[in-house]
Amino acid sequence: MSDHSLDDIKSHVKVYMLVFASLAVLTVVTVAASYIDLSSGEAIFLALIIATIKGSLVASYFMHLISEKALITWILMITFVFFFILMFIPTIAFFDWVNIL
Repeated sequence: MSDHSLDDIKSHVKVYMLVFASLAVLTVVTVAASYIDLSSGEAIFLALIIATIKGSLVASYFMHLISEKALITWILMITFVFFFILMFIPTIAFFDWVNIL
């Protein structure tokens, strides 16, 4: 095993530990957010934002999607756009139901 590969492994371990620490901090933020007095919709929205960030970290680093080609990036962007559209459909339906729009 050469020194170069050992340094390469150490750099990867450092990145993984940073991602792990970020996930741990975001988990603490999720628990702390559950104690904030928010309405159900706001609490769900906040939880979804935190979960999306955590999921992006896991997909990017642990599933090695961060180094994939641009096609994967575009597919993920389109997926996020459709995700947010689907998340806002119930909101739009609610506003239509109470005749706000």
